Amino acid sequence: MAERPEDLNLPNAVITRIIKEALPDGVNISKEARSAISRAASVFVLYATSCANNFAMKGKRKTLNAGDVLSAMEEMEFQRFLAPLKESLEVYRREQKGKKEARKDKDKKADSEEQDKSREEDNDDDDERMEEEEQNDEEEVDN
Repeated sequence: MAERPEDLNLPNAVITRIIKEALPDGVNISKEARSAISRAASVFVLYATSCANNFAMKGKRKTLNAGDVLSAMEEMEFQRFLAPLKESLEVYRREQKGKKEARKDKDKKADSEEQDKSREEDNDDDDERMEEEEQNDEEEVDN
């Protein structure tokens, strides 16, 4: 757990980037306002996590899942964020599925190449053995 309350704050660089993306160009924000937003965001995340944890505990689980977070948002009366959150979750799941499939395809391709290489090596070994046998046969005939 955190030793100091400040340890629970979100990184300032992340907060600053989010603020800049949300504001129109040319709008500046004071250091004090950025700090207040950072603290508010951190409190929100802690509260949402606590609510989601309650749903996980009710389900006799120790792992929070997306359903717990969605239920927590509803309990916290943030229903208007549910639809965008569900959409983002679906996009994330599709991206993860695509990455997983790409990894599988890459692994299959690597395995296939490895098998081809192994076959080539086996064929090379067979060729060498055959040459040695032919040489041995020739030597026996000469003797």
